[in-house]
Amino acid sequence: MADPILLTPGPLTTSESVKRAMLRDWGSRDTGFIALTARVRAALVKVAGADPARGKGGGDYACVPVQGSGTFAVEASIDSLVPRSAGLLVLANGAYGERIAKIAERLGRRIQIYRTEEHEPPVASDVERLLKADTELSHVVMVHCETTAGILNPLADIADVARRNNRALLVDAMSSFGAIPIDVVTLGLTAVIASSNKCLEGVPGMGFVIARTDALTAAAGNASSLSLDLADQWQYMEKTGQWRFTPPTHVLSALDQAILEFEEEGGVAGRGRRYADNCKVLIDGMTKLGFEPMLSHNLQAPIIVTFRTPADPNYEFEKFYDALRKRGYAIYPGKLTKADSFRIGCIGRIYPKDIEGAIAAVAAVVDELGIKQRGGKAA
Repeated sequence: MADPILLTPGPLTTSESVKRAMLRDWGSRDTGFIALTARVRAALVKVAGADPARGKGGGDYACVPVQGSGTFAVEASIDSLVPRSAGLLVLANGAYGERIAKIAERLGRRIQIYRTEEHEPPVASDVERLLKADTELSHVVMVHCETTAGILNPLADIADVARRNNRALLVDAMSSFGAIPIDVVTLGLTAVIASSNKCLEGVPGMGFVIARTDALTAAAGNASSLSLDLADQWQYMEKTGQWRFTPPTHVLSALDQAILEFEEEGGVAGRGRRYADNCKVLIDGMTKLGFEPMLSHNLQAPIIVTFRTPADPNYEFEKFYDALRKRGYAIYPGKLTKADSFRIGCIGRIYPKDIEGAIAAVAAVVDELGIKQRGGKAA
């Protein structure tokens, strides 16, 4: 059976050229690999909006790559950039915000959680009220695009509150980095965290943090982990150009190629435009079939769309999934806690024609399974 088109939040369908980039073996201390690491780090800082070539951000920000998935980079950021004596305000409206809270608690940080419903963004005025009420909450952390529901949270509004109240803001931009504009300099962010295998369309295996260099300097000695110590990783890379421990050489080589293709597509604007087109085709087509998106248009990120589970008794997710998989499309189960759902992604090396093919497959599957009532179950 041919590889399916992955309509998921990651891992994603990648280009053939990205796959081919992994065919070469690299020595971790080879001058070519050291140059590749430097090239990728510089490119990622530029994607984040800090472009030394234009004098924007200069040396204020640096990229620190971390072996492992994006969650490794999130944990490294909290353990390194949030002092052990600091208070952390966690904004949570989905599974990934809750995961951040769990990480911070496991690391022994004092946290306060500001929760909103999975279909509701955090409110900037509420965040400000919480920060004024507890002046020891020196750091705030949020998820930019929370893929539990596919919601796009108001980064600029929260960044404005953090800046005016002199708080450090860490942003989990795992599912938005590379497709939705993020300007760390203008927003005054302390750190943005993402990974190789989402909107950049590389392969899984490397997270990275774009952080202020003064925050990295101040982080020396904070981390309780050796392997996830961002400050130590950064200082070693700055000094030697090398990774402290065995790097994911094939992953980095694939990301180098993926960044080249990202730039050829027009960077954030071009990548975001294609994903937005995918998202529109998906919502329009699924709505015509009778499915109900969970989010209103103004809250929907062009990354992944959550649909309510059909009320029809013939619907079973596993059967629905398997039938679509046989037709060449892999979707994702829901992750909402208060409503049954399933999710279909818009990202990766896919185009509107691929989404159209997926919608045609859904139409065939619902007929095959006898799913007539496609509207969602009551919450």
